[in-house]
Amino acid sequence: MADRQSCTGEKRADLTIGLVGNPNCGKTTLFNALTGSRLKTANWPGVTVERMEGELKYEGLKIRIVDLPGTYSLNSYTIEEQIARKYVESGEADILINIVDASLLERSLYLTLQLLEQKRPVVLALNMIDIVKAQRMEIDEKSLSKMLGYIPVVPISARKGKGLESLLDAAICSPQRAGRAGFDERPVFENRTEGKSFDEKALYTCIEKIVKTCLISRERESSATDAIDQYLTHRVLGIPIFLGIMMLVFFLTFTVGDFFKGYFQSGLDKFSRIVFGLLQSSHCAGWAISLAVDGIVAGVGSILTFLPNILILFTALAILEDSGYMARAAYLMNEIMGLAGLSGRAFLPLLLGFGCTVPAVMAARILPDARDRRRTIFITPFMSCSAKLPVYVLFVEIFFPDRKLLVMSSLYAAGLGVGILMAFLIHRGEKEKENPLLIELPQYRMPGVKTVSIYVGDKIKDYLCKAGTTIFIAAIVLWFLLNTGVTGFVTDVSDSFAAMAGRMAEPFFRPCGLGNWRMTVALLSGLSAKEVVVSSLSILYGIGNMNSPGGMAELSGALAGEGFGCLNAYGMLIFCLFYTPCVAAIGTVRKETGSIICAAGMAIFQFAMAWAAAALIYQIGSILL
Repeated sequence: MADRQSCTGEKRADLTIGLVGNPNCGKTTLFNALTGSRLKTANWPGVTVERMEGELKYEGLKIRIVDLPGTYSLNSYTIEEQIARKYVESGEADILINIVDASLLERSLYLTLQLLEQKRPVVLALNMIDIVKAQRMEIDEKSLSKMLGYIPVVPISARKGKGLESLLDAAICSPQRAGRAGFDERPVFENRTEGKSFDEKALYTCIEKIVKTCLISRERESSATDAIDQYLTHRVLGIPIFLGIMMLVFFLTFTVGDFFKGYFQSGLDKFSRIVFGLLQSSHCAGWAISLAVDGIVAGVGSILTFLPNILILFTALAILEDSGYMARAAYLMNEIMGLAGLSGRAFLPLLLGFGCTVPAVMAARILPDARDRRRTIFITPFMSCSAKLPVYVLFVEIFFPDRKLLVMSSLYAAGLGVGILMAFLIHRGEKEKENPLLIELPQYRMPGVKTVSIYVGDKIKDYLCKAGTTIFIAAIVLWFLLNTGVTGFVTDVSDSFAAMAGRMAEPFFRPCGLGNWRMTVALLSGLSAKEVVVSSLSILYGIGNMNSPGGMAELSGALAGEGFGCLNAYGMLIFCLFYTPCVAAIGTVRKETGSIICAAGMAIFQFAMAWAAAALIYQIGSILL
């Protein structure tokens, strides 16, 4: 730990630290390492870019951490650069921690010099110092500090949690020690014209001088990243390997997820019996017992049993992201995305769409062009989000038990392919323009357990919150619709309000092979959240634990009795793939585009698209099969 007595000035009662750095420099990893799950999110004032804040207590100090958007400079070209510059100039932060990728020092120092030019207190965090050593390189930290005006330079490994105490010690020292010294005290700026800022050439001249002096050993062997990228980013092999990796993810989602799902199903059975016994022993009314057991427990429980599958999917995506592979996926897809008038960077929101449409739509902010953002937002809901996974798993396991991987892969590929096709059709009517891809390909690294666990934990928390709110409410509403009619409470569900609504919509869904009122009601209820389709089917068919082998067999028999076979099931899956995203996603689209008409138009278009695709599949299949 640093010597506190060497710090001039008094410690503050509290401290605000701004984290600033290039994309993929490990800034978010450091933020998570310092704050853990103690964070809150909001938008920056006046813009729709997410603001991340967290808190921690260290040596009696309450420290607030503000995570700035990743940016390469403060030139104010993009929204991220404008936010970073305004925050730096505002003085809101007592000190700025500039995180740099130590293995890419030359590139990283451009932003560092711009920060110092703002005359704000700065601490330089040399992140990924372990990678530097593995590459047989060495950075002279004392010389680097001297050339930057004696600002603190702290080597860290955010992923491994090394050097974080020293970094915090440097940050809580006085502003004079933290780098508020004037430019005249910084030897690297000695050739600067008095009173003027650096131009581009001068900045790069300074960077070259710093690197030449401070990077002691520049000899390095070909890294493991270079060797791996010969295959993973290969022009021919790269995309097949990417598809193989995604198929492996689906395979694990089914096999490992289904293994643990059995325990959840057993637990749900026991819980349902306990609730039924307690309510019966309390002499509750029959309708109340039915609401609790057949409505709430069956509806919400049917979603919770898919938790292992969701957990495996999110864990796999987090590992791919944290290992550095997702940037390669964008690079590989650059040429294909270019056909649609987009850069490979637009593929990153689409990948996020496999997790959840809401953050995926928000991630379109990384695109600098407004038209590109709108097109990306428009096609993002075509991706198979995790909310659709329970529907996929249920129907694939019932109707395609021997072709799970093939059917699942076809759904994900169809969503991606149709999304890119839609973007291409829109692009044809627009003026041609260049869409170069500027993206860092970070070093491959072992995914951090803490980083992955925080990511997965947040996603699971969101999933559980949805089960406890949207799906809970939907289950209650659907139970009442199924058990009430024009005469009040009914004993035959065919006389209920739900049955009446379902029969009215039957002719519309019949060309899609979905012309029975129960399936119609389930699909309409899924407009609130796609998971509700499964919980609705559980309530509609009166199956308490529908995801158990017995429950699936019961559902399969009931559907077979209504003439619902494999072709109908695939049409159902296609409909769920394309139809209107959930209410939260529509709200996010409206917020990001600033247009109610745009959000409503997208919702209507996707519903029509789902109907047309399912009808096409069913009608052609009926002729050929």
